[in-house]
Amino acid sequence: MASIGPGIVPQPLMQLPWRVILLVLAIGSFGLVVLYSAAGGHVQPWAFSQGVRFLAFLVMAIGLSRVPESFWALSAFPIYAVIVIMLVGVEALGAVAGGSQRWLDLGIIRLQPSELMKPAIVLTMARFYEILPAAEIRKFGAIWPAAVLIGLPAGLVMLQPDLGTALMITGCGVMVVFLAGVPLRLFIGGALALAVSAPLAVNFVLHDYQRNRVLIFMNPESDPLGTGYHITQSKIAIGSGGIFGKGFLNGTQSHLDYLPEGQTDFALATMMEEWGLMGGVFLILTFGALIWWGIGVSLRAKSRFGRLTAAGLSGTIFLYVSINMAMVMGLAPVVGVPLPLISFGGTAVMTFMICLGILMSIDRESRRVQRW
Repeated sequence: MASIGPGIVPQPLMQLPWRVILLVLAIGSFGLVVLYSAAGGHVQPWAFSQGVRFLAFLVMAIGLSRVPESFWALSAFPIYAVIVIMLVGVEALGAVAGGSQRWLDLGIIRLQPSELMKPAIVLTMARFYEILPAAEIRKFGAIWPAAVLIGLPAGLVMLQPDLGTALMITGCGVMVVFLAGVPLRLFIGGALALAVSAPLAVNFVLHDYQRNRVLIFMNPESDPLGTGYHITQSKIAIGSGGIFGKGFLNGTQSHLDYLPEGQTDFALATMMEEWGLMGGVFLILTFGALIWWGIGVSLRAKSRFGRLTAAGLSGTIFLYVSINMAMVMGLAPVVGVPLPLISFGGTAVMTFMICLGILMSIDRESRRVQRW
């Protein structure tokens, strides 16, 4: 059999990081299997639509990989401004679902701008610290503009209300601030201020259901049929799966509707009941390999913007995975953060693919400069 040579395969396709793409395909395919099982062995209503979105957004990510790194740098602030305007639009015209006003109904798609702000805040912070003179990095002028840029969208998202996404946006932005080299004493001061203000925020800022989630996190068994129901049933599903799981399509917690949101926020519990600890280890290893690759992209990047952006986007994926897994296992309050490519939801898949596409764009740029 004749081998496929470089003359047959287009050069742009050969330059793609196919190992990473195959890794993403493995995670996404496993997610479709989980959603197929969550629906009782049917492709509707979740697996089919998720599969279509996954393939469409993967093609989008490959397209984004061809965008020059300079475009992301020049567009960071305009992208940020557009998404902030969309967040304001959500307050005025947004669709309400599940008691929260988080979506803009565009007809063909219901868009959640707060999800798009996660990669956008990374781009914005990276651009800000790229243009900031090195002599200013250890001064107060390096921190207060960043605090405003992070606090504005996080505050708008809190109004929806969406505590989990607001924390994600804050975490993504603060991560880039830290990586940019802002002095540690400023972070220590911020941490102390947060510790002092946290009780006030819990009592006067959070909604009642958000406050109850934080309090029930300490002892979910105190209200097993109320606020603690989600996490209690999630622990039962994970524990009953054991090491190797009950087997594909043999889960009971999700199939008998004991596990709420078994296809979205608690999709990991649905998976681990049927695939056990081994399924969880598989996801940790695959996501870990993807994040490790992103860190490598950051180390290879030739510009300050590229290094900060790649590190920040890798950290965004890490926050997605770690917060969801901690939440599902009862190690963190339930804050509504999905597991990328596993949980059902089009906007979360799109956000993940945007992160992947920008990472591949920076990787392609660094390799091109190295070859030159």
